[in-house]
Amino acid sequence: MSDYKGEVLDLKNQITYADGAVISKILLQKETGNITLFSFDKGQGLSEHTSPFDAVVQVVEGEGAFIIAGELKTAKAGEMIIMPANIPHDVQAADQPFKMLLTMIRSES
Repeated sequence: MSDYKGEVLDLKNQITYADGAVISKILLQKETGNITLFSFDKGQGLSEHTSPFDAVVQVVEGEGAFIIAGELKTAKAGEMIIMPANIPHDVQAADQPFKMLLTMIRSES
């Protein structure tokens, strides 16, 4: 992992797509949370899971589908969604590949 502190990052060009895969690139990792860039090929996703972190997702390119506590939400480039800690959620590429920036912040509860 490189140290990106103080650098201007073009997020769209920091990560590529891979056929049939989800790619992740950690930009910052701390005990209190992480910032990770993801790319999802069409039809790819992360299965339902929970996290002890509140998760802020900013869609960088394309459109993603997010199921939070059973409710479907979609977000496209320039939009964000906050997924609460300890609530089941999954992430899927909608009808096209997409990229997202995930910022996870540990909850105090």
